[in-house]
Amino acid sequence: MTLVTLLIVAAALIGIGLYGAFSQQSFVMLMMGLELILNGAMLAAVSFWALTGGGAPEGQLLTIIAMAVMAIEMAMGFALVISVYRAKQADMTEALDGLKH
Repeated sequence: MTLVTLLIVAAALIGIGLYGAFSQQSFVMLMMGLELILNGAMLAAVSFWALTGGGAPEGQLLTIIAMAVMAIEMAMGFALVISVYRAKQADMTEALDGLKH
């Protein structure tokens, strides 16, 4: 695979993630969109690291940090979703009128 091909796939992942994050109203689908955005960014970083950096360790470190951020984001996101569901019995963003004020 070439760098251009990998960057096109990364851009597609980021685009699909942006569409998913902005068009869905379910918390789970919103979080899945955010994960796709982070996966696209991580694929681009790994692609640059593998194909242009000559195996420099900074690319691996950036990828590991991105994976840790993704894991933390998912854990906190699902904890918030569970908390909102228990308090409001809502799994959609439209049902949260009380949190706007």
